[in-house]
Amino acid sequence: MNRHVNKLINESSPYLIQHAHNPVDWYPWGEEALQRARDENKPILVSIGYAACHWCHVMERESFEDENTAKLMNENFVNIKIDREERPDLDHIYMDAVQTLTGSGGWPLNVFLTPEAKPFYGGTYFPPVRAFNRPSWQETLLGIKKAFRESRSEVNTQAETLTAHLVESSSLGFRKTETSPELFTGDKLKEVFGNLMNNSDRVWGGFGGAPKFPQTFSIQYLLRYYYFFQNDGALSQALLSLDKMIEGGIYDQVGGGFARYATDTKWLIPHFEKMLYDNALLISVLSEAFQLTKKRLYQDVIEQTMQFLQRELLHPAGGFYSALDADSEGEEGKYYVWNRGEVESLLGDDADVFCNYYDITDSGNWEGKNILHFEKSPEQFAAENKIFIERLNKILETGRAKLLEKRDERARPLLDDKIILGWNALMNTACSKAFAATGNEKYKELALTNIKFLLDEFASDKPNEFLHTWKNGQARFPAFLDDYAFLVQALMHLHEITGDIGWLNRAKAITLSVVQNFGDEDTGFFFYTRADQQDVIVRKKEIYDGAVPSGNAIMAAVLYQLSIYFDKSDWRQRSTEMLRYLGQVITRYPTSFGCWDCLLFEMTLGTVELVITGRDFNSIHKELLAQFIPNKVVMVTAVENEQFALLVGKRVTETTEIFVCKNFTCLKPVTSVPETMSYINGLKDSTNFMLIQ
Repeated sequence: MNRHVNKLINESSPYLIQHAHNPVDWYPWGEEALQRARDENKPILVSIGYAACHWCHVMERESFEDENTAKLMNENFVNIKIDREERPDLDHIYMDAVQTLTGSGGWPLNVFLTPEAKPFYGGTYFPPVRAFNRPSWQETLLGIKKAFRESRSEVNTQAETLTAHLVESSSLGFRKTETSPELFTGDKLKEVFGNLMNNSDRVWGGFGGAPKFPQTFSIQYLLRYYYFFQNDGALSQALLSLDKMIEGGIYDQVGGGFARYATDTKWLIPHFEKMLYDNALLISVLSEAFQLTKKRLYQDVIEQTMQFLQRELLHPAGGFYSALDADSEGEEGKYYVWNRGEVESLLGDDADVFCNYYDITDSGNWEGKNILHFEKSPEQFAAENKIFIERLNKILETGRAKLLEKRDERARPLLDDKIILGWNALMNTACSKAFAATGNEKYKELALTNIKFLLDEFASDKPNEFLHTWKNGQARFPAFLDDYAFLVQALMHLHEITGDIGWLNRAKAITLSVVQNFGDEDTGFFFYTRADQQDVIVRKKEIYDGAVPSGNAIMAAVLYQLSIYFDKSDWRQRSTEMLRYLGQVITRYPTSFGCWDCLLFEMTLGTVELVITGRDFNSIHKELLAQFIPNKVVMVTAVENEQFALLVGKRVTETTEIFVCKNFTCLKPVTSVPETMSYINGLKDSTNFMLIQ
């Protein structure tokens, strides 16, 4: 039995619990640790990571489990462990500090603070001995100890300077470079497209070099650019990116679902952790791609990924867990890779075909093992190898099922079983979009079950206010801007697929709460934390779209669309001003502002307003949802309703009618989806004609 127990033992975070038996005297972030640092005049070591982080585990084994290292830490520092997913606010602050100091960041994040919690030094992974041009962890600790004791004034000056920089950077540093409507032009949309393509990999898809992240927001922009301007290059790059990910090792060919990123340009070698948010965002963009192309591959991957999420990340009550670790039995990827002998013993006579298709060889393609991937479609492979396509598909399907069954016998990666409000809201939106694209009613039911869980279990004691994480029946930590923004977005998508205006009214009520508790009236943007939160040294405003969308970008988007639903010109103005404030930066650096650029697209070209009326609208509603129609709002009603401007004056009869409107001006109602699409295409073409004049 492990004789060490520290103050993390009573935490709910799997990451913190992992460290509860380290000999390091870890504290969770809180007043007890901060007060001890002040009382004892000791520097604070804050070490930040997350449960699925491979290098976090490495540093734990090498340093935090070492008795001598722990002794050095315990005698000279107050040591605090933070789960970045529980406290993203603290992670943002101290990550910015380390990036300012070193020019780079990542996890594990190790940052040293004064007793007043102001950062003065930090880095990411530190090896146990000097290596990789990095000092050892013990060297670093001794250096900080010496500096804090012998050069305290310099340490304090560094901390004050760095904190002042964090405060200044939170003011965004941008000015309204676009004081006229010139931001909202076809030329700006073209500029975004050009900059995206300049950064794209035309051979293997995606953007930039290794490591490669999915960058779903950039793909969504390209789909919109094709839809509105019929630019084949935009569609080609978007689909190439999706196809190469699906064909590569970043996609789990056996069990479905995507890993967080690929370490190579060909998407072959994943960083094997599987995050809820990545899979949610990829389902959303795959749903759009399927609506646009009707390509069966995208429907299959949506189905397989949804099966993975329900099989491995779904709580019985309807919430989704956070992640699966990259490691099992102390090795990264061990759970997912195969040798050829294993596959041959499982598949028998079918092994040769299966192995040839998925590039499974005796020597392997990664550290002597095989990461399954494919380079040819089943149709192309069948033709080249003179196999009936039906037989090939049967071999592949049966083989994947047998490998999955066998894999379930292996030691599984750690499940991070905390449930995060914002990530679940992204998943809820993915369920709605998957239902819209495929018509699979199970996805709509899953979205409804999940939203009930979120609204019930994460509710705080104040109306329309929520908490951030949930585990074992207990929700903790006040929710952050991302949680609220993604939740409002999910509610709006639920309204779109169900026609239930109750979801829309709830979205409005929560948005009012966000404006009150997070809004910055000077800039129109939103702080990441509430005004009454006291344990952060700076209230940051996050604007960059990273692994998840910027909460500010999503708030700008929902404010814009809610302004149409509820005819609130002040919300539309606020959304517009947020875009204006960022100005040229979103067109120059689109891979960092993908969600903002999609909103720029909608504001520039306008929003199609669709109203479906009739006593029995369900079949036409479902048929219309299957179409790719970006930049739209949808209202459905079986009764006359004067509450919403879009419904005023709309008759309701036994016949289902579809009104296609723009700026609250409607064309003559039609009764079929083809007629509706003809109207929409006419509006799109006329808008584009005006843009290029």
